[in-house]
Amino acid sequence: MMTVQRYYRPELDVLRFIAFLCVFFVHRMDLAPFDPVKQYWLYNINLVGNFGVPVFFLLSAFLITELLTREQEQTGRVHPKAFYIRRILRIWPLYFVVFFGWVLLTPFFFPAFALPPLAWCSFSLFAGNIYINTHGWLPAYPLNPLWSISVEEQFYILIPLLAAYGGRRGLKMAAYLFLALAYIFLIYYGLHPTKEFNSAWTNSFVQFQFFAVGILLSLYFKGWMPQWSLVTRFLLIVATLGCWLLASIACGIHADAPHLSNVPQTVIGWMLILLGSVLLFLSLLGMPERYLPKPMIYLGRISYGLYVFHISFYWLIYKTFATELTTLSQSLGLEEWRNTLGFVIAFIATVLLSMLSYHFFEKPFLRLKKRFTLVPSRD
Repeated sequence: MMTVQRYYRPELDVLRFIAFLCVFFVHRMDLAPFDPVKQYWLYNINLVGNFGVPVFFLLSAFLITELLTREQEQTGRVHPKAFYIRRILRIWPLYFVVFFGWVLLTPFFFPAFALPPLAWCSFSLFAGNIYINTHGWLPAYPLNPLWSISVEEQFYILIPLLAAYGGRRGLKMAAYLFLALAYIFLIYYGLHPTKEFNSAWTNSFVQFQFFAVGILLSLYFKGWMPQWSLVTRFLLIVATLGCWLLASIACGIHADAPHLSNVPQTVIGWMLILLGSVLLFLSLLGMPERYLPKPMIYLGRISYGLYVFHISFYWLIYKTFATELTTLSQSLGLEEWRNTLGFVIAFIATVLLSMLSYHFFEKPFLRLKKRFTLVPSRD
C-alpha cells in the first residue's frame, strides 16, 4: 500500500492524558469520596472529571476524520478494510486480555464479581454499554469503564464507510444527524426523570454528539491550527471548568447518577458539557511543542492502558488491601492523608503497568498495524 505524509500532533497526546486525569480523579470518588458539604468545591471539581470521557470521544473522532480525509485526498480513496484492521490491532488485544482476565479470575479471587453469560457476551461483542443501559453497572467494578470502549467501537464501524461512500459531504450530514439524535434522546430523558440509574450517560446516541463535533471540527478546520497565546489557552481551560461545573451543579448532569433534571436543564447541561469539551480541545490544539512537557506527551501515548488499568488499582488499594493501606498510612504518620496516599499509589502503579503493557504487549501489535497504515500517525 502507498504511504503518504505523516500526521501527528503531540499536543493531542497531552490532551489525552488530561482527559485520563479527569477520569482518574472522579473514579477515586467511588471508593474514597470527598465530603460534599465540608469539601464542597473539591467534591464538585472532582465530580466533573466524568466529562473527560466525552473529550476522548471528540478527540478520537477528530483524529480519525483527519486521517481518513487525508487518505482520501492523497491516495484517491478510503480503505475501510485497512481501517478496521488498524483499529482491531490497536484496541482488541489489551481490551480482551483485561476483560477476560477479570472474568477468569473472579470465580477464584472475587466471587462477588461473577458475571452472567449475557454480560460477558455483550462486552465481547462491544455492546457493553447497551447491557449496562438495561441491567445497570456490572458487579465486577473494575470492568465498568469498558463501556466507553463499546461506544467507540460502534463509532468505528460507521466512520470509514461514511468517509468511503459519502466523502466529506456524507460525513457532515452524518455528524448533524448524530447531533439531532443525541438531543432527541436527551429531550426524552428530560421528560422522564428517574431516581434510579440514569442510562443517558451510557447511551450511544447521546455520546455520539461528541463524535459528531469531532468530525465537524476536522472538516471545517481543514488543517487550521490556532496560534493563540498561553494566556488565551489558559483562559479556555478555565472556561472549560466553568462550563462543566455549571452543567453539574446548576443543571444536575452527573453522569450515571439519578437524573432529576427537566428538559431545559438536560439540554442546556449537555450543551455545556459539549462546549467545555470543545474549549478544552481548542486550548491545546496548535500549541507549540516547546511548551508541551515531554512526560505528558508520553503518558498520553500510553493513555489507553492508563484508562483500562486504573480502576483495578483503585479497587485493590481501597477495597482488597484497605487494611494494609491504613497500616501504611499510620506507619508514615499520614493517617489523615490515607485516601490521598492510596490515590498516589494507584497512580504510580497504573503508570508502571501501563508502561510495561505498552512496550512489551501493545507495541508488537502496533508494529503490525503499520502494515495497514496509509497516513502514518503517532503509533
